[in-house]
Amino acid sequence: MGLIIKDKANIKKYSEEEVLNKVFLGDALEVLKKLPSEFVDLVFMDPPYFLQLPSKKLVRWNVKTEVSAVDDDWDKFESFKHYDIFIEELLTEVRRVMKPNATIWAISTYHSVFRIGRIMQDLDFWILSNITWVKNNPMPNWLGVRFTNATETMIWAVKDKKNKKYTYHKDLAKEFGIGKVGANVWVIPLCSGKERLKDEDGKKLHSTQKPEELLRRIILTTSNEKDVILDPVAGVGTTGYVAKALNRKFIMIEKKPKYVKGIEKRLKVKPRKNLLNKKVIKDLKEG
Repeated sequence: MGLIIKDKANIKKYSEEEVLNKVFLGDALEVLKKLPSEFVDLVFMDPPYFLQLPSKKLVRWNVKTEVSAVDDDWDKFESFKHYDIFIEELLTEVRRVMKPNATIWAISTYHSVFRIGRIMQDLDFWILSNITWVKNNPMPNWLGVRFTNATETMIWAVKDKKNKKYTYHKDLAKEFGIGKVGANVWVIPLCSGKERLKDEDGKKLHSTQKPEELLRRIILTTSNEKDVILDPVAGVGTTGYVAKALNRKFIMIEKKPKYVKGIEKRLKVKPRKNLLNKKVIKDLKEG
């Protein structure tokens, strides 16, 4: 069997052996229901943020050029109610496939991170920490009407409050956080340069591709080698790419064929050297 599994309605169940180190082309809410229960060690979830951007295009005031904003159809929902229903259904199935001591990372911006956190608590996830990702090269606020949004928030939670045996490598956390205590602030630039996947026209393949360094820190601090890592809304596959480089097993689900093609091409590339270094890379350079 190849890397890509095209999910079909007539397939009712997948075994653990069938899904390890595979990429599903399909709807996460459908695929997750077919996966075995309690076999995943770590989850990274990068769902739509529901940014609710204005319909008119943003223009840079100084040069009058159009800003490449996140206007993809996958980020659009009818209302907060519909968004909440999607997130709750996604988290419910994710929780089912997690081992009792498994943890989950969920990332978002101020647009929806508070809603995601509330839903996680309602579903009995126990929040352990929140990590603030500070971008030292954020997109400017072109309209100049509010503070430039230079951060994203990641919620780190355990499936079961009673389970204290979740994975956490505190020595590595001290290497990555600011100060000497492993503080919950990570300074990492936006994905750029050769790391950024492009389409046939040379444009960004995915509008919100996450930097490999972000996933490297998550995977190193909260998982072990050979662990199973799930990304139910995989985008262009940063989670699986980094997991593979760090000797973890992965399962990714993505419904956009163009992104899955990008993942397939990406996983054939030899991992970058910085991914294999367990110490923090203090001077991240393009490519």
